[in-house]
Amino acid sequence: MADRLELLELGDDVLYFDEPCPPRVAAQIDAAAHDYGQPVAEQRLLYAYFLAPEQLSVLVALYRYYFYQHRLEDALVVAERALEVSARRLQLVGGWRSLGPHTLGEAAMRSMGMLRFHLLALKGSAVILLRLGRVSEACTRLRTIAQVDLRDALGALPLLEVVDRQSAAAPEPLD
Repeated sequence: MADRLELLELGDDVLYFDEPCPPRVAAQIDAAAHDYGQPVAEQRLLYAYFLAPEQLSVLVALYRYYFYQHRLEDALVVAERALEVSARRLQLVGGWRSLGPHTLGEAAMRSMGMLRFHLLALKGSAVILLRLGRVSEACTRLRTIAQVDLRDALGALPLLEVVDRQSAAAPEPLD
């Protein structure tokens, strides 16, 4: 297998959001969406997480909730949890840090949809790290995506270019 992967070619693979969601959990997510902006929305999402801590739909809902509430530290915790869950399902022993030609191919054979989700969660965590000013950590994650995403379908390269431009334009610190 090549050292890069065409992530747009998902085939007939099941995507994370097609994963069956228990009705009680789905009801909490729907109720949280209806109650968005009220404190009870977060409570509903946390209850859904309590009911199904590895349900990717719950993790996506929690991530979005915290991200749009500008609670970036909380969103990062959820993104990290999504990375852990998807890495385990893909059997990536070292998580995203272990992605390379061999592990990428194996993960794609297990589930292309789950691999794409894992890489999107990695990108989401990188975006949060950028917003938190943790640029080096963010760039490490974005470079990992760029190394395996042949056509930059996930858009890591433009983010790296923005960081490079900002770094080049920043004044050098005085000694």
